[in-house]
Amino acid sequence: MPEYFIFADIIGIAAFTISGFLIAIKNDLDILGVLIASSLTALGGGIIRDAILSSAPFAFTTLHPALTLITTIFIAYIFKLYKKDSIERKWMFVVSDTIGLVAFSITGALLAINAEYNFFGIVILSFITAVGGGVSRDIMINQVPTVLVSDFYGSIAVIVAFLLGALNFFNAINEFNIIIVALLSITLRLLAFKRGWHLPRLNK
Repeated sequence: MPEYFIFADIIGIAAFTISGFLIAIKNDLDILGVLIASSLTALGGGIIRDAILSSAPFAFTTLHPALTLITTIFIAYIFKLYKKDSIERKWMFVVSDTIGLVAFSITGALLAINAEYNFFGIVILSFITAVGGGVSRDIMINQVPTVLVSDFYGSIAVIVAFLLGALNFFNAINEFNIIIVALLSITLRLLAFKRGWHLPRLNK
């Protein structure tokens, strides 16, 4: 895979490690619980993605996933993110989770494109890569998965997949366009959170 895939993967792992770390602290987990929650959040989606692609998980065959995970947890501990004010910690979680969501949406879509999946396959693999780890974590700590209660969470993964699928159709996949997609998606997610945007819901 091209270098920008590895770069996106590292960013996604680091960002999701922080969000998993903060969720663990919020739920008052012990040290092992923090490690498990962070690991599931950061690596779970990628492992599910690779299983679908019938390939050995990156997390088990390359050094950077585990190294990024351990380094990020160490930095989070050194800077005592677990002692930050709750409001500051909330925004730290939202920002890190958003960056992880977008980065993993991109890696999932790129691998689907590389595997020559159709448009539907690109969307599904992008979505599963982005939310798989968080869903696994939330189920383990007996919490309703974020993707089911935050309308503009899973939607972002779908939007990323559509944009990259369209770029691939026009043979326009390159580092610059991927960065533009990432920045637009991150901005949209943060705006949606700040302004409380929701998708339409069915009336009872």
